[in-house]
Amino acid sequence: MSDPMRPRASLRTAVVWDVLKDALDQRAASTGREVLDVLDTGGGSGNFAVPVARLGHRVTVVDPSPNALFALERRAAEAGVDGLVQGVQGDAHGLFDVVERGGYDAVLCHGVLEYVDDPAEGVRNTIGALRPAGVLSLLAAGVGGAVLARALAGHFTEARRALGDPDGRWGDSDPVPRRFTTEQLTELVTASGVRVDAVHGVRVFADLVPGVLVDTEPGALDALLRLEAAAAELPAFHSVATQLHLLGARQDPADA
Repeated sequence: MSDPMRPRASLRTAVVWDVLKDALDQRAASTGREVLDVLDTGGGSGNFAVPVARLGHRVTVVDPSPNALFALERRAAEAGVDGLVQGVQGDAHGLFDVVERGGYDAVLCHGVLEYVDDPAEGVRNTIGALRPAGVLSLLAAGVGGAVLARALAGHFTEARRALGDPDGRWGDSDPVPRRFTTEQLTELVTASGVRVDAVHGVRVFADLVPGVLVDTEPGALDALLRLEAAAAELPAFHSVATQLHLLGARQDPADA
């Protein structure tokens, strides 16, 4: 995933970035605090963390890779936000060994659940880091997008296997250990005390359109970005999206 502020990379990130920015603005308004505490689990080299810090928020990135955290430090320095970004080595399962429970206004969990051993535990820990009414931004691989991509590439057996596989995998060489449906992700987060406010399909078309067309056809990038944004909230397209994005808020038991 690339920096959402870069034009070509925005095909993969624009929908999530726009929704996340609005949610952070609303959280800041509701708390009366201009500077929020944001946790990015599995945030790697700061593809979202650095743009969030550019908004003026404090961001803690937890990632198991020292190389990714080194790249995060360099990227934050280049962007002039190194004072707002902190990298910590760790993972979702041992999250509270390195960060404070219930200490964040917003938590990003992007591209994590596909790889953890226990997605339910990963979600519980992620949500446990939120303050009451804190914002959860969850992004995970979608089954339908993988099925469609394999079929359009002519790999029909692999497409059918992904369709019926419990983890949504198309074969033993599939690099993604697990994919989800909207229903599966919704069940995971609601069971852990989060109210789902919105679901978005991400990269509905971007991964299917030839890159040469986007790069050479005048106005194609902007037109495709607008198409992605228009389709993102329509449930009919969630089932064919490469990724699924859930936005929600932590509920106290009394509010559930």
